[in-house]
Amino acid sequence: MDIKEYFTRISYQGSYDKPDLGTLTDIFQHHIRAVPFENLSIHCGEGIELGLEVTYNKIVRKKRGGWCMENNYILSWVLKTLGYDVTLLGARVYVPEYGAYADEMDHLLLKVVLDDKPYIVDGGFGMVYQMWEPMELISGKDQLQTPGVFRFLEESGVWYLEKVKRKQWVVNHSDSTSHNEEKEVCRQIYLFTLQPRDIEEFRACNIHLQTAPNSLFVTKSFCSLQTPDGVRALVGWKLTEMKYNYKDNMDLVEMRNLADEEIENTLKEKFNITLDKKLVPVNRSRLCMF
Repeated sequence: MDIKEYFTRISYQGSYDKPDLGTLTDIFQHHIRAVPFENLSIHCGEGIELGLEVTYNKIVRKKRGGWCMENNYILSWVLKTLGYDVTLLGARVYVPEYGAYADEMDHLLLKVVLDDKPYIVDGGFGMVYQMWEPMELISGKDQLQTPGVFRFLEESGVWYLEKVKRKQWVVNHSDSTSHNEEKEVCRQIYLFTLQPRDIEEFRACNIHLQTAPNSLFVTKSFCSLQTPDGVRALVGWKLTEMKYNYKDNMDLVEMRNLADEEIENTLKEKFNITLDKKLVPVNRSRLCMF
């Protein structure tokens, strides 16, 4: 594995000799705009293996994306290689369908300490809940980023991440008369503790999420990528493109349904992904990922 090859993959040409916040933020933003958050392997007959070298080969050499246990795992290697103080943490994701957090740990994120100040770095959540900058680990502080306002709340050693979504102006290209405005809303994302984790602790989770019949990763095929001014995602057959803060503190959302024959080219043109095997799109869950 070669750090320069990784930098080529994410089109990063900046300096990396000083492990400071500016360098961390720059590398992080290049990563989330180059490496999609996606679960396509599950829906084209491939398994997702939990290992640094196999993840490096998939993301860097095959130019694929991955989910949290791939994106954040390789980010941890990158940051450690550059001299950052990095700790793996485990989270339980909030499930809106049930109005509750997952029973077991199902998300990998990173804590990075800079000048004795802790930050959370998470390049593996995707969609509209993807942070664009490292977040200070401070309870109750609104942290405004391009995607919206994020904040942490701490209670008895448990940390909660939430995001205030802007109002959305939704344009459905499948129905030219369909335009609607969705209200601003605060949404829970996940909870976590500061207990250090080892990658081996995620092996059961890695298997469960790609095999359990009710797993979101099984009931939906998706691929999302952050863009310079928003985010785009292919969920099942629906392509959604969002521009953040389009006007008047409102996000512009454009959606259209694709035909089967459009999927392959869309993945290549919009996400720079070419699959080895044919994707079988699926969207059996009603959960809205936007």
